Amino acid sequence: MAIAEYAERYRDWRCRAFKWSHELTAAQKILLALGMAGVTGLCAQIRIYLGFTPVPVTGQVFAVLLSGVLLGSGYGSLSQVLYIALGASGVPWFQGWSGGLSYLAHSPTLGYLIGFVFTALLIGRLTERHVAARGFLPQLGLMLIGVTVIYLAGAVYFAAFMGTGVAETVEMAVVPFIFVDLVKAAAVASISSALLPKTSYSGEYDVSK
Repeated sequence: MAIAEYAERYRDWRCRAFKWSHELTAAQKILLALGMAGVTGLCAQIRIYLGFTPVPVTGQVFAVLLSGVLLGSGYGSLSQVLYIALGASGVPWFQGWSGGLSYLAHSPTLGYLIGFVFTALLIGRLTERHVAARGFLPQLGLMLIGVTVIYLAGAVYFAAFMGTGVAETVEMAVVPFIFVDLVKAAAVASISSALLPKTSYSGEYDVSK
């Protein structure tokens, strides 16, 4: 009986927490987006260079996927816009505590950063509007789609920047990161499916009338 009672309290807390976050003022949501941009910057410092590619393995994808879930489409994508914009203005939170326009101009990774924005937007939009998207398997599917968006944007820019062909681009800008990003996607899906309420908190499309 106690376990069932705690489970019910947890379900109620999830719904109230997300409803509360949905009802925050614009200024409060912007502050949360700024905080998530900071988390992305911290995750950028977790990096492993592979030697055969200028693109390192980093922790950023984890933060990007989570931003869409926690902040929704608008402010999740805003968090990544702030990450790019403030980093370009000099905030040293790109890889290796770097910042500034010169970093972006000389980096083959700008495409991935652009992909971050669209990934957070997509994941946030589908998660906040569809209750059915909040289970583990639907969340995992969304995370994998999000990772694919990041790869696509990153690979296109990488090829243009480095002058590589399709095969070489895939070999250097996509394949080395697949396993690690699958782990990140599964981790975020586990977290998000545990946190997300399975009932409506903002007029979702698939709630029975």
